[in-house]
Amino acid sequence: MDVLKKGHQPAILLFSTVATKLGMPFHASVAASKSAVEGLVKSLGAEMTTTLRINAIAPTVTDTDLASKLLRNEKMIASITERHPLKKFLKPEEVADMAEFLLSEKSASISGQIFKLDYGLVSFKM
Repeated sequence: MDVLKKGHQPAILLFSTVATKLGMPFHASVAASKSAVEGLVKSLGAEMTTTLRINAIAPTVTDTDLASKLLRNEKMIASITERHPLKKFLKPEEVADMAEFLLSEKSASISGQIFKLDYGLVSFKM
């Protein structure tokens, strides 16, 4: 932590999941651990408010190797797409763009926030 405290406008970025906000089968361990991450963002953000910024990104299904079982055929891709109100799911570049922004000086006023990248999955009931 001392290294961060001595840095120029230090920032920490953690990752959560939309599963912390939705009851999803077979996600108990992920939801529990990522809920702890979200609590850490809030608590450490308050504790270190004059020293560093800390935020988290909570993505939905993202087209990565980790999600390959969920996106293994056209029918499953169509189902995942349909579940999201904006009729899309994430590309890794979208998460990377948000991460880059949150670690940059452009987000100097932002700390203690959890950013849902979810194509409306958590916010809208359609």
